[in-house]
Amino acid sequence: IYIYIYIHTYTHTYIYAIGHNKLQSSCYNTFTAWCNSHLRKAGTQIENIEEDFRNGLKLMLLLEVISGERLPKPDKGKMRFHKIANVNKALDYISSKGVKLVSIGAEEIVDGNLKMTLGMIWTIILRFAIQDISVEETSAKEGLLLWCQRKTAPYRNVNVQNFHISWKDGLALCALIHRHRPDLIDYSKLRKDDPIGNLNTAFEVAEKYLDIPKMLDAEDIVNTPKPDEKAIMTYVSCFYHAFAGAEQAETAANRICKVLAVNQENERLMEEYEKLASELLEWIRRTIPWLENRVAEQTMRAMQQKLEDFRDYRRVHKPPRVQEKCQLEINFNTLQTKLRLSNRPAFMPSEGKMVSDIANAWKGLEQVEKGYEEWLLTEIRRLERLDHLAEKFKQKCSLHESWTAGKEHLLSQKDYETASLMEIRALMRKHEAFESDLAAHQDRVEQIAAIAQELNELDYHDAASVNTRCQGICDQWDNLGTLTQKRRDALERVEKLWETIDQLYLEFAKRAAPFNNWMDGAMEDLQDMFIVHSIEEIQSLITAHDQYKATLPEADKERIAIMGIQNEITKIAQTYGIKLVGVNPYTVLSPQDITNKWEAVKQLVPLRDQMLQEEVARQQANERLRRSFAAQANIIGPWIQTKMEVISIMRGMMNVQEPATIDDGSVSGIIRHSLLQHVRVGWEQLLTTIARTINEVENQILTRDAKGISQEQLNEFRASFNHFDRKRNGMMDPDDFRACLISMGYDLGEVEFARIMTLVDPNNTGVVTFQAFIDFMTRETAETDTAEQVMASFKILASDKPYITVEELRRELPPEQAEYCISRMTKYIGPEVALGALDYISFSSALYGESDL
Repeated sequence: IYIYIYIHTYTHTYIYAIGHNKLQSSCYNTFTAWCNSHLRKAGTQIENIEEDFRNGLKLMLLLEVISGERLPKPDKGKMRFHKIANVNKALDYISSKGVKLVSIGAEEIVDGNLKMTLGMIWTIILRFAIQDISVEETSAKEGLLLWCQRKTAPYRNVNVQNFHISWKDGLALCALIHRHRPDLIDYSKLRKDDPIGNLNTAFEVAEKYLDIPKMLDAEDIVNTPKPDEKAIMTYVSCFYHAFAGAEQAETAANRICKVLAVNQENERLMEEYEKLASELLEWIRRTIPWLENRVAEQTMRAMQQKLEDFRDYRRVHKPPRVQEKCQLEINFNTLQTKLRLSNRPAFMPSEGKMVSDIANAWKGLEQVEKGYEEWLLTEIRRLERLDHLAEKFKQKCSLHESWTAGKEHLLSQKDYETASLMEIRALMRKHEAFESDLAAHQDRVEQIAAIAQELNELDYHDAASVNTRCQGICDQWDNLGTLTQKRRDALERVEKLWETIDQLYLEFAKRAAPFNNWMDGAMEDLQDMFIVHSIEEIQSLITAHDQYKATLPEADKERIAIMGIQNEITKIAQTYGIKLVGVNPYTVLSPQDITNKWEAVKQLVPLRDQMLQEEVARQQANERLRRSFAAQANIIGPWIQTKMEVISIMRGMMNVQEPATIDDGSVSGIIRHSLLQHVRVGWEQLLTTIARTINEVENQILTRDAKGISQEQLNEFRASFNHFDRKRNGMMDPDDFRACLISMGYDLGEVEFARIMTLVDPNNTGVVTFQAFIDFMTRETAETDTAEQVMASFKILASDKPYITVEELRRELPPEQAEYCISRMTKYIGPEVALGALDYISFSSALYGESDL
């Protein structure tokens, strides 16, 4: 009895037979069941493994079934040499697959040598069922063991370390089934202390649902200290192959899901870009009319509110849009990088939503924004100027109106009608001072008018009230001028009249005083007590009295002349409406005094006559006595009359009130337009630059990771680019790019270089950016998935059909990816197709931009 030890090399499998005391029945039964599992596909089977392969016919049929290839036509004869020839054909085919058979010949098989037959079957199992199982470049046995370990790793109480005792409790087999078909076994109900139940469960489920015949006996495995390794391997390999199709389908589905995920992510980014671009453009479209609205507000407060709104726009509303614009550019660059890395065509946004369109719209926004800001500041300066002028206008108007308050009333007064000449002259001097003050205020009125005119020219919102007030001031000013002139004329006229009256008063005073003195003297003389002692004395008095009476006509004429002066004064006053108030300033004598005193004088004359006549009679009576006395009396001298004239003229002086000095205040406003806005704009630009740089680095990392480009390669690309970026502006011109490629080993002709330039500079800008350079080098050095690979994956899921059904998509792919495919795949057109057949060929091409999706 022999067992066979196999040694696997890279190209051959060698079989050696060594002695053994007893062939295990489990191996015999397992090999028989394994052979029948394949022969059933050809409609036959074997009953006795050492007998049924002796003529070589079923052996050749087995090899054809398991390999899928045609063997040479078998010999039809039944002679021994025919059988040997057929077995040799089978052995030759096995040898052609790299297996060197040692000590196994056709004669032993034809002769029914069991150990040789079993060795040959094990060789076939190794070559066609186990040898191709290689995980991570391990040997066949190790590969199968590693596959089992990976599949059963998550399961409790399972620890696959070999192909004998690790399988005794049946849990490993149940775990393999559950891992791939969880619907067939409820693993949670299995117990480690029920190995026979576990094994039989696995055998029954495998035979019923997986088309794996029962090749082992549960009691035999449990009761054997170390189950037969070859039997276990043979049986487990059936599971591998049973699930290999599922593995292949899973791999294909994973590849498809990965590709679809890339497409879905790209589509999501495209939709996000379109949405973000639409929102940003719509915001720009809504914002520009607001910034273009240059309708000025009428008040500084309203314009300052506009400025505050603009600053809110700058501080609050615009920064998120700046970030959105930056994010939009980053998303666009990231999307284009992902599309290039996944071998998809470049993304072409909707019309009007290119990055350049958004950049142009943004540029237009900032131009309008700059114009709006300049307009705002200009308007605020204008309104500040208006407010300043309006305040100045109000102040000057208030000062002027305060000054003119009551002036019209004063100028309209007729106080001069009852004033004396001194008062008239005082009023004239006061009026002259007023005229000087009035002339001084002329400049203020002109300033008020000039400010009003400027307010009108600057379109002041309350120009109507300004004009009304200004017109009122001007009208009042004109009226003041008219009244001033009228008062001057009146004062001058009255002054002249009063000067005439004053002259008359003076003349009256000058003539009335001596006349009054004369009358006083006359009255004194007429009333003078006299003592005479002689007739001569009385006669002398009578003579003097007669002389006096002779002067009375002249005196009366003087009186009449003096009264004529008074009458002239009265006539002038009555004629020109002058009210004579008070007395003559040059004398205390009034016309009435003169008249009364004249009447008194006139009455005293006859009384004096009578007294003198009486005295004459008395003196004549006493003449005699007086004559005697006269001799001794002294002669009385002439009566000396001394009169003194004292005229006191009082003149009152009146003070002239000086005009008050009026302060002219002004309000200066300063527009404080802070540099903070400009600093903020610079800050936003800095953040944008940083974000773009981060995005460039992220795209490089994305390129490296997605394409398998090493960090060393990226560093080499960066160093090469920097070397030929002579202007240090992140770009190479075509000559420098050509030199860079030559330095990296490219043999460039004109045609080839022109082709490369169309790749790196599709817009013919005349420069090669670093991103374009990296993309080109990535395409040159890395590989990516292709439409053909995706088609092959769909073909696996479709069981080699040129179409795939809705049911297959929903069975093999996750719901989201399945519905994605169903919604985008076109109906497959061809003969004898199933209902709901879809064209995965055109869909795969469309995923990579080779056709429309």
